[in-house]
Amino acid sequence: MDLFTRADLRTLLEERQGPCVSLYQPTHRGGSEADPIVFRKLLTAAQDALVEHGKRSSEAREFVEPLQRLVDDPIFWRNQCDGLAVFLAPDFLRIYRLPWSFAEEWRVGDSFLISPLLPLLHSDGRYYVLALSQNSVRLYQGTRFTLSPIDLKGVPKNLREALRTHDRDEVLTYHTRPTSSGSWAAIFEGHGVGIDDEKDDLLLYFQRIDRGLHSLLREERAPLILAAVDYLQPIYREANTYPHLMQQGIEGNPDRWNGKELHKRAWEVVEPYFQENIRHAIAVFRQALGTGRASEDPLEVVPAAFRGEVQVLFINEGQHLWGLFDREAWKVHLHEPRQNGDRDLSNDAAIETLRRGHTVYSLSNQDMPSRSPLAALYHLPLAKHFGKRP
Repeated sequence: MDLFTRADLRTLLEERQGPCVSLYQPTHRGGSEADPIVFRKLLTAAQDALVEHGKRSSEAREFVEPLQRLVDDPIFWRNQCDGLAVFLAPDFLRIYRLPWSFAEEWRVGDSFLISPLLPLLHSDGRYYVLALSQNSVRLYQGTRFTLSPIDLKGVPKNLREALRTHDRDEVLTYHTRPTSSGSWAAIFEGHGVGIDDEKDDLLLYFQRIDRGLHSLLREERAPLILAAVDYLQPIYREANTYPHLMQQGIEGNPDRWNGKELHKRAWEVVEPYFQENIRHAIAVFRQALGTGRASEDPLEVVPAAFRGEVQVLFINEGQHLWGLFDREAWKVHLHEPRQNGDRDLSNDAAIETLRRGHTVYSLSNQDMPSRSPLAALYHLPLAKHFGKRP
């Protein structure tokens, strides 16, 4: 499984020279004969679209060649997770095997299709579990339905290794520096102090684990759940510098639990946290309707997103909003059914909102705060700005 972070999302959001090809498909852990067949079908559709966008057939074949090689790569298909997301542009290729089963979808345009990834960044989408004991260290990325191990590098495998590679006359200490984004910034220093008791040994062990997680999760906002026996919990929290470590942990020895049991315990901890954030955002949105601070009209929401006025955007994960946004007239034209040249304006609005560091919730139809496929909460009353260019 690959780790998908907000840093990865930011890379996908960057403006770049097109064409940009996005492919999504469900996959099977351990591989399935069906997976490369589906991928070939999506790749063929994307190649045909490149021709429609003006490339010659030979140019389109050459453009997708890095992906074409994957079709017949058995090792690649044996090492799959629940979903595959692929992004290709000139001098750019990113492939993610993720714990989320995507619907089959492809897109060719001047930006990447990112809306299928949004549930991984909020709601019941993504969290981390640190399963910790004196004998092992494991990190997992979880969703509502899955829990998948992440390859940990730069951390001791257990307490014995941490002490074996440590100079007994040197102990790590640290202090943290908060950042404006809420992410951690830890500075580690050393000074001569003897390690005389078990707690000092454990604290050193946990500081080294924390330092390894710092390089991996430094720009993350996803909650981290600590799974460890009760007496280890406060010692690790003393060493921790990750700002999104949840106060409630999972108490017990995680070495005794299989993945299914650990996932069950983790979801019981993190589900109320996720749901509270969404419930609060929806409540604020509903209170703001009619005040100029919120709208469920896509004709207003899309221009507001391009002006950078959207604080929280809600999009219906099961619907596309086909149409065009005329930046000269600053006007939205919606089409149903889809017409040639149409863009998914929900995806465009999400990109514009995320580029400015604001929040996008991709919700099921029943969880949307309105019947509209697109709704937004603004920084300022819309009436002050509607119809004006930025």
